[in-house]
Amino acid sequence: MGQPKKNSSSPAAQYFAEVLRVLRTKAGLSQNELGERMAYSGAAVSAVETCAKPATDEFIEAAEKALEAGGLVSAAAKYLRLERYPEYFQGFVQLEQDALSVSSYSTQLMHGLLQTEAYTRALLKCDFPPLDEAEIEQLTLARLERKALFDRRPVCVVNVILEEEALRRQIGSKDVMRDQYEYLARCAERSNVVLQVMPSPLGAHAGLRGPMTVIETPEQTTLVYTEALGKSLLVSKPAEVGVLARRYAMIRSQALRPEESLDLIGQLAGEL
Repeated sequence: MGQPKKNSSSPAAQYFAEVLRVLRTKAGLSQNELGERMAYSGAAVSAVETCAKPATDEFIEAAEKALEAGGLVSAAAKYLRLERYPEYFQGFVQLEQDALSVSSYSTQLMHGLLQTEAYTRALLKCDFPPLDEAEIEQLTLARLERKALFDRRPVCVVNVILEEEALRRQIGSKDVMRDQYEYLARCAERSNVVLQVMPSPLGAHAGLRGPMTVIETPEQTTLVYTEALGKSLLVSKPAEVGVLARRYAMIRSQALRPEESLDLIGQLAGEL
């Protein structure tokens, strides 16, 4: 007798599938009947209940309304969205989305919060090992969803320092880069966003040890996050956080002022 097939889906997806099945059964509905109420096929409901396909945000919203679930179904969306991110990044995303302030220093690429969709797709297409189209789609959607932070209430203050080399590195076509520069300028117009550039001619400066993000939590605790080669580190010890926070402050003082930074971004756009 063969071994039962192992469910390779995540615990969150399996739990959501079970909750959906229980609520559907309690309502006395077949998969086809629930699908009709949701404007989905019965096969689509079955695919989610068996974890053959992930539940999209639209599916979750439709199921919540069709089952009159009182928020039980829609509450799962937050946890299912997290699974669109690489495992090492999931903990940070939760911190980022709840933060009072996010202060980042990026060295190689545009900061994820400031990337256009086209830039993100072009970047993911050159990843290695290569990603398939489904993975690229999932990661792109996840990165775009992080932008909800800009319009969140209470307001989150976002400070980003970009190395000039990150701005000059062409990802995708010239059109992609031109749109990316224009998007940076639009982001900088937000009252809760401060964008600065670390100019290459400066040479040696306090940020040469690498990128970092300083997070202020709703509890007014300061944490520092960094990553490299698919590994992440969250620093929480006050003494270590203090050193890194002071380093970030020095990096910020050495970078161009916001208005100078926008002038440089405009210059780069004009060179394309």
